[in-house]
Amino acid sequence: MTGEDPRGGRPQRADARRNYQHLLDQAKIAFAEFGADASLDEISRRAGVASGTLYRHFPTRMDLIEAVLADRIGELVNDGRGLLHAEDAVDALFTWLTAAVEHGVTYRGLSAAVMNSALDRGSAVISKWHKDMFDVGAQLLARAQASGAIVADVEAADVLKMVSAIAWAAQGDSAQASRLLTLSMNGLRARPGG
Repeated sequence: MTGEDPRGGRPQRADARRNYQHLLDQAKIAFAEFGADASLDEISRRAGVASGTLYRHFPTRMDLIEAVLADRIGELVNDGRGLLHAEDAVDALFTWLTAAVEHGVTYRGLSAAVMNSALDRGSAVISKWHKDMFDVGAQLLARAQASGAIVADVEAADVLKMVSAIAWAAQGDSAQASRLLTLSMNGLRARPGG
């Protein structure tokens, strides 16, 4: 973090940045455990700050949820960009899709809450997240297709919809999500002479 207020305000003091990060880290854990209705007081307690500190950084529950998702999606996008340089393009694609499915399984309720809120407010945050995820996913898929190991006629939108469907169908069961993704990836592999 550069020291600037994540909401675009004036620069933050070091202790404010630290508190912000502690809150964000604890919110990720609490939302993964309890969903969008996780106790904000418990998040504050776990972060070692007063409730007032949480509300200074995140005036509403939705602000905190959006910050958690923005942080996690940013990590996924950055991880995907790093995988663009991996030697094995198919393994890189599978690694990133696995992380994306796990994110979807873990934060499914948060994503639904943010999407509903964003639609109500006309927010552009969802389209930015989709664009960032689509861009990196498309690049990873193109590399895997160029290697000849993945069928050429699949599109990035298909693969990302598949990831979303797997996360939804798994209903919070990471093992099932992993099995479904493996089956799907096997279906994407090019067959000799095919």
